[in-house]
Amino acid sequence: MLVNEILGEKQVWARSGQSVVRKYRCSGGRRNGRVVSNPAQCFAPIDIKKRITLKKTKARLGSKLARKAKKTKRVNPASKRVQSMNKRNN
Repeated sequence: MLVNEILGEKQVWARSGQSVVRKYRCSGGRRNGRVVSNPAQCFAPIDIKKRITLKKTKARLGSKLARKAKKTKRVNPASKRVQSMNKRNN
């Protein structure tokens, strides 16, 4: 029996660099709704230092990061592939 069958995490397609890989969407735990590479990460303890660093970075570069992410999702062929493959699965 697979780990994701026990925990009930759904498999989704996601990008890892330029390649498309299978990942899991957390259905519970602290990371509920987040896409992670390993289902055990859904219930792992939060690294406070990393969380604070990301919060500072988002406060400093939030709009710039959002623009870059939007462009990547619109332009990158791997991102387009991920979107279409996930639409087909739903």
